[in-house]
Amino acid sequence: MAPPRGSPGDRLIAENRRARFDYELLDTFEAGIQLTGTEVKSLREGRASLGESYAGEMGGDLWLFNVHIPEYGPANRFNHEPKRPRRLLLHRKEINRLIGAVQREGMTIVPLRLYFNARGLAKLQIALARGKKTYDKREAEKKRDWQRDKARLMREKG
Repeated sequence: MAPPRGSPGDRLIAENRRARFDYELLDTFEAGIQLTGTEVKSLREGRASLGESYAGEMGGDLWLFNVHIPEYGPANRFNHEPKRPRRLLLHRKEINRLIGAVQREGMTIVPLRLYFNARGLAKLQIALARGKKTYDKREAEKKRDWQRDKARLMREKG
C-alpha cells in the first residue's frame, strides 16, 4: 500500500481516486465520522469502499451515504449494517457553508480519503466539488498523456 497523501502520521484506509477525474475539487475539509465499535474494528483491518459514496444534508446535519464498511467477523449478532448513513462531525459554520453551497450553487460534497490520523481517530477528507463535463475530462486526459510523453522524451534525450 502506498503511503497516504497528507500528514505523516495518517494511515490510509480507502481513497476515492475516481473523484479527481469526475469532479473539479474546489475546497477540502477534514471531518470526523460517528461510528460504532464494530465499524472501527472493520476499518482497522483496512476494509472499506468509498466508490459510490456522497455526503448530503439530513435534519440540519451532514451525513455520509453509500460508504461500504463490511461487517466485522467476530462480532456475529452485534454487527452493524454495512451501508448505513453515518453522521459527519464538523463545526456548525463549516456545515452551514457546505449546505449553502450545495443548495445555492448546485455543488456536490464528495468523500476523497478515509484514514486514521496520528491520534488513531477515523477521519474523512471531503471536498466541495463541481461536476466536470465530458469535454473537460477528455482535456484532462490529453494533458496527462502529454505530460507522460514529455517526461519520456526528456528521459530518452537527456
